[in-house]
Amino acid sequence: MTRPRPRRAIRPPLAVRVARIAVPAAVITALGAGVAGAVIPGDGAEVAYPAPASTASNVLPLSAPRARTQEVSRHIARVPIRNEAAPRPKSSASETITPVLKLKISDSKYATTELNVRTKPQDDAHVVGVVRAGTKLSVTSTITDGFRYVSYHHKGRWVKDEYLSDKKPTSGSSGSGSGGISGAPCSSGSSVESGLTPDAVRVHRALCHRYPQIRSFLGRRTSSGYHGQGRALDCMISDSTVGWEIAKWVRANAKELGAMEVIYRQHIWTVQRSSDGWRSMSDRGSPTANHMDHVHVSVYGSSGTA
Repeated sequence: MTRPRPRRAIRPPLAVRVARIAVPAAVITALGAGVAGAVIPGDGAEVAYPAPASTASNVLPLSAPRARTQEVSRHIARVPIRNEAAPRPKSSASETITPVLKLKISDSKYATTELNVRTKPQDDAHVVGVVRAGTKLSVTSTITDGFRYVSYHHKGRWVKDEYLSDKKPTSGSSGSGSGGISGAPCSSGSSVESGLTPDAVRVHRALCHRYPQIRSFLGRRTSSGYHGQGRALDCMISDSTVGWEIAKWVRANAKELGAMEVIYRQHIWTVQRSSDGWRSMSDRGSPTANHMDHVHVSVYGSSGTA
């Protein structure tokens, strides 16, 4: 039995066969040109050029240790740069040096009361000694802030100039000693002496005879303090010049009178701090409270103590 002969396929036309070959070839050629243009740089506007060489130094390499670079920069900033042209500051030691005065003796004076001898012309300066009333001192003509430069144990020291006198204090002088102290009753009466201690009575009688300018006296009163104990006397005076004479006279004769404290015009003097002289007091609010119109004198108690 014979097989039937297979039917021959019909061949496509020539144009179709050519198209089947030409189209894929064209596509492949186009794709190849595109890939080559992307890989190989040309002269078009889209071509990327390298940066100028002048900016290359501002770019750190990728491998540069940035943290280390910053740490070094901070360290360098802390190193001071010495300016040789700038003046150097003076040492503190040269600023605290006090010039030494020459001890040029020009005169001699006497202490009218016990005097603190200090290293500087200041109330709070160190005290190196105390001279008694009547002591003769070799002094200079230098006076600073009320202090006079004197010779003390052959060294330059300072004392309050207001307590130095050209003449030696004597018992008969008006500024010291017991001369002129009267114990006779006052012509104005003794009513103010009621309740006063013997020392306060002595002050009253001495002052009423010596200073007739005193208008009146005030003694014991119902109050706390020395007035309540009969140990204080107020001497009413309108003339401040006479008032200061009274205050200074009582101070100079404090030992004979038994006085321990004198207050006048917001200033106070006490036996305990006699070498400090008159000390300022705070404002108490009124002229009388500030002792502007009277001299206040306090005396020791019956036992001779404050």
